[in-house]
Amino acid sequence: MTYVRMMVIPLSALVLAGACGPPAPRGTSAGRVVERAGLAMGSELHLTAWTADEAAAQSAFDAVFREFDRLDALMSVWKADSDVIRVNAAAGEHAVPVDRDVRDILGIAQQVSDWTGGRFDVTFGPLADVWKFDQDQDGIVPTADAIRARLPLIDYRQIQIDETAGTVFLKRKGMRIHLGGIGKGYAVDRAAKIFRDRGLRDFMIQAGGDMYVGGRRGDRPWKLGIADPRGEHKPFATVELTDATFSTSGDYERFFIKDGVRYHHILDLGAGQPARLCRSVTLVTDRAVIADALAKGVFILGPEAGMALIERLPGVAGVIVGANNDVLVSTALKDRFVLVRPPTDQQP
Repeated sequence: MTYVRMMVIPLSALVLAGACGPPAPRGTSAGRVVERAGLAMGSELHLTAWTADEAAAQSAFDAVFREFDRLDALMSVWKADSDVIRVNAAAGEHAVPVDRDVRDILGIAQQVSDWTGGRFDVTFGPLADVWKFDQDQDGIVPTADAIRARLPLIDYRQIQIDETAGTVFLKRKGMRIHLGGIGKGYAVDRAAKIFRDRGLRDFMIQAGGDMYVGGRRGDRPWKLGIADPRGEHKPFATVELTDATFSTSGDYERFFIKDGVRYHHILDLGAGQPARLCRSVTLVTDRAVIADALAKGVFILGPEAGMALIERLPGVAGVIVGANNDVLVSTALKDRFVLVRPPTDQQP
């Protein structure tokens, strides 16, 4: 038996075109890049603003980090007394009062679950007991029996949200919600609002694989690179964006390889196994929370069904790298998509 364990968390989107130097100014106004990076929600949070008012940018950065921490305290499955932990503990017994943000994010999650036929589903929590991509578990592949026992507990339709009472109820005992597939996107949207409320219009927010770019970088749109899901993860394509989100989900973000097979954290919830039809999915929309969740659902659907869904949804565009390394680009993105080179053809 051969075994190689990897825990790789690359930047899913890289800022290109002048990232190492100051961009040309917009019109005649002075400005420069102001940046800050730190940890939030278990990932690096990188904030950038193009502004002449550094003090306003730094104040906005402070507010964004506080907002990420506030949301993490509500949604974490690791922090005691979070709303999510309390809802999970009461599954099958009673409804639990939760913050408005938790109800909002669960409502959005249910919408994305409907769109994807349940491929995206925040009730995947019971599978987190057996698939350990975030912890040092020496690459253990769970048994079929262990997976099978948990599948009946996964069903987003069993989440009951009562807006009048301000509560959430999981109808089956043993169910558990996990917001790891949507929470960062929600926080990124909140961060974008903070920037705009404080008068900053040209900015970038990156939290793990979720990114939002506001306005422009000087006199140009933001030019972003889509990471190669193999090799050194250098960009294989670029996209120019303004006032849009850019979210990538891939089989290279949290994974291990055992006996020549790649096991990664994006699970096909019908089988309880890592989804095998895609290598990466990058979505462009105007809401990071939608892109964050939908990218995972599209990944599980696979290139054909996933691209068909992207084309049906208004305001959604995307790039899919399939398991066979083919690249699919949605109609709405083709005039902004530039292929730098084919993605690396490497197995597994």
